[in-house]
Parts: sequence; C-alpha cells; structure tokens
Amino acid sequence: MRIITFDIGYSTIKYAICNENFILEDRHTIPTEAQKGGQVLINKIISIIESYDNIDRVAISTTGQVDSENGIVLYSTESIPYYTGMMVKKIIENKTGILTHVENDVNAFALGEAEFGAGQGHNDFLALTYGGGIGGALFLNGKLYKGSSSSAGEFGHMVTHVGGKQCDCGGEGCYECYASTNALIKAVNNRNKNPLNAFEIFEKENFEKPEIRTVIDKWIDEMIIGLINIIYAFNPPLIILGGGIMNEDYVIDLIDRKIYNMLMDNYRSVNIVRSKLGNDAALLGVAHKAFELK
Repeated sequence: MRIITFDIGYSTIKYAICNENFILEDRHTIPTEAQKGGQVLINKIISIIESYDNIDRVAISTTGQVDSENGIVLYSTESIPYYTGMMVKKIIENKTGILTHVENDVNAFALGEAEFGAGQGHNDFLALTYGGGIGGALFLNGKLYKGSSSSAGEFGHMVTHVGGKQCDCGGEGCYECYASTNALIKAVNNRNKNPLNAFEIFEKENFEKPEIRTVIDKWIDEMIIGLINIIYAFNPPLIILGGGIMNEDYVIDLIDRKIYNMLMDNYRSVNIVRSKLGNDAALLGVAHKAFELK
C-alpha cells in the first residue's frame, strides 16, 4: 500500500510517501502560504496528490481543531483564512477518489509516538508540541481522548496569566503567549537589536549573551508553569514534548532539573521526554490511521 501523508502547519507543509512498512520516502517541504486561505491550501494538496500514480490512501495531519471522523476542520485561527468549517475529507475524496483520513496535527503526533516512538508500550501519556503556538493531545487507555466536541487537549489556551497578553484565540493570558517558540522569539528580539530566529537564539555567540540567556531561562520557567498545571490535572505517567525547539538540549535539561523540585512528592514519578520521531511523528501517526481505513 502507498499512502501519501501530509503535515500541514501555518508555515510549511511536509509530505512524503509512506509504504506498508511505515517507512517514509520521497520527502518534501513546501511553504503553506497560509495567508492565501483554506481553499488555495486544499487545491495545493489536491494538486500534489494528483501528481503521483498508484496512491492508495491520503493521510492529512493539519493545524486546527478537527472532527477526524468526518474530516472537517472545526476551527482554525485567521492565520489560515476561511479554513474553519472546511470539509477536507469530502473535498479530497470527491476530487481524487482516494480514501482520506484527516487528523489534528498534535493528535497525529501523539498517534505516531504511540505506535512508533516514545509512547510505545504506554497506554497513557500526554503530548505537547511547542512552535508557533502550543498544541496538546491526550492518549488515555490506549487511544486518543478527544473530548465532547473533538477539541480536547488545547493546552496552549490554558490561562496562565490573568489579564495577560492578547491571544489569537480571542482570550488573554494564554499559555502559548508566554511559552511557545514564537513567544521566545518575540521576547528575545525585544531585547536584541538584530532579529534572531529560534535556531539562531541557541547558537553559541547568542546563547552566551547574558541578556539572551535571561530571556531563555524565563521562557523555560513559563513552560514549566504550564506543565505543572497539566501534571496536577492529569497525573500522567509520561509527557512527550515535541517541536523543533526540543532539539535544544538546554531546554529539556533545564525543565528536567527544575520541575521535579517544584512538584508535590506524589507527582514526581512523571517521566518527561522529548519526541523520538521529531517531524516524522505526525506524518507516521496519520498514515497509520489512513492505513486502517476500509
């Protein structure tokens, strides 16, 4: 079986061909061009699908809240205009005739880690990804828990600062306004005259500047605040952290060094690890679900 699997983010679309052994081949990354809107985005996906022969399934991991049973984007911020309400599964199946599965990107990430990565052998864990925002997923009793309206796990919109910064969701003081990778970039660039991206922030010449290190450490403290709230709410045995920023050893090491001293004794058994699959987690997770379609 050949599955074409996509991971749609606000900045880039990653896609690959996944075979029956769940090995990813023919990988590509292209700009999302999110500002052009949902219809342009889906047309781009269809064009890519139609450029391949012998595709048996389509698998789509996408930003936004998703009704995966019907393949509908229930909610997306205006970062992708006119994406909310889009019937992605129906549009793609009608156009290509290929069975399609659509899943929220962090749920897909959790499914990938459960099947092939850091979640293997675990019936219960939570997953968070840090990037433009903060996404979350709950893997409980051996399967995803999605909530009453397919929207569980919106950890990025927990309020950690009452009356705080305005969030894209319309609220104030959301966790992702302070602890996302974007929040780090904004905070550093408010203190640094030369704009830096996330990778440049951790380059030695920048990382060793006291004014930048102070910002990084405060940002990690914000991450820890949210994680502590989640740990107290769910008492999970395992939390898997994803997003490119987690490739930085300093981040995961400082979380590990600080958080356990801040938790009550009976919560300290939680194991906090980084993703084993990285960018492949969502691609593999949603491909595995597509493989099961009948």
